[in-house]
This record gives sequence, structure tokens and C-alpha cells, in this order.
Amino acid sequence: MRYTYRPEGVCSMQIDFDIDGNVISNISFIGGCNGNLKAISKILDGWTVEQIEEKIKGNTCGRRPTSCADQLAIAVRKAYDEGAGT
Repeated sequence: MRYTYRPEGVCSMQIDFDIDGNVISNISFIGGCNGNLKAISKILDGWTVEQIEEKIKGNTCGRRPTSCADQLAIAVRKAYDEGAGT
């Protein structure tokens, strides 16, 4: 299932990804640091919600208390908890 999340407190305006069970794929960001976010999307493709949370949850950007990566971790957990992957 395709899931869309509107991040808060970061440069990216939208995060889209597919969720199948607890596996995340086809991650894309609108806005933000294009090169870095493309790399993150490729690296994390096929990872589980738990793996993504373990590696990037809590990551910050500059003085901000969050980052695009942290927002992705929040988004995948929210999607999973809402049953989007079933």
C-alpha cells in the first residue's frame, strides 16, 4: 500500500513509501536535501519498520530536534500502527 506522510520541522514537504506488512520500499521525499534523501531512500529500501527505527530514529539536523531521516522513522511507524501494511 502506498502511504503519504507530511513531515514536521524539516525542509522536506512530503514523504511517500510503500508498506507491505512491516517492509518499506519505494521511499521518496519531496523537498529537502535531494542527494542525501535519494541515498537514504535507496539504502533503506526493503528494510523493516523496526530496522529503520533502530538506525535513524532520533537523528537531528543542525539545531533542529528532528531531521528528514527521523521523520521517515516516525512515518513508517505511524503507517504500520495504522495498519497500512496489511
